Amino acid sequence: MQIVEQKRMIQELKYYKNRMSREDLYNFEMYEKRTKDDEDLDKISFQKLQEIYSKYVKKKSKNDFDHLFKKKDSDEK
Repeated sequence: MQIVEQKRMIQELKYYKNRMSREDLYNFEMYEKRTKDDEDLDKISFQKLQEIYSKYVKKKSKNDFDHLFKKKDSDEK
């Protein structure tokens, strides 16, 4: 199950490569290579990957976009 999550995280982090610090980028590229070789990350490496993921990938909730889809009231012009 960890390999599936590992691949998903690597796939999503590819879009944030240009924002990463040097250290994070180096670690990410190492994890990416290991994932391409179908290696399962050890516990410490997987934890570091999760830290990088939480640092760069920000998930938005549906509530953040509600104001865009609300109908305007007639009083609010």
